[in-house]
Formats: sequence, C-alpha cells, structure tokens
Amino acid sequence: MDVLRLVARGLDNKGIARELSLSERTVTNRLSEIYQKLHVANRTQAALLALRRGWASLDESHKETT
Repeated sequence: MDVLRLVARGLDNKGIARELSLSERTVTNRLSEIYQKLHVANRTQAALLALRRGWASLDESHKETT
C-alpha cells in the first residue's frame, strides 16, 4: 500500500525507492505485483484506482509523526 500511495502522489520509482528505503528494482517488482492484483496495465490506472477507492489521497503525508 505504501508503494501505491506514493505512486498516487506522483513519485517516480526512484523517489519511491528513496522514500521507502528500497532499491528501484524492488519498487519495480512491487509495482508489477500491484498491477496484477488490481488488474490494471500501468501506474496511472493504479493511481486512479487507489484515489477512487480512498486508499490514497493527493495531499497525504507518508511520514508518520510520533
């Protein structure tokens, strides 16, 4: 879900990798899995689906405060 939320916010794979402390290869693999699970063809469709279903928003902050 973290990868999907960041895609919805418009981050590219490099930005997602940096934000989540992952390799770009891991992000690419996770996106492929997300596309298959959601039955979408690309990141735009995945982002739109996440936004429509309320799984992500354009103004949410990924960092949690404690």
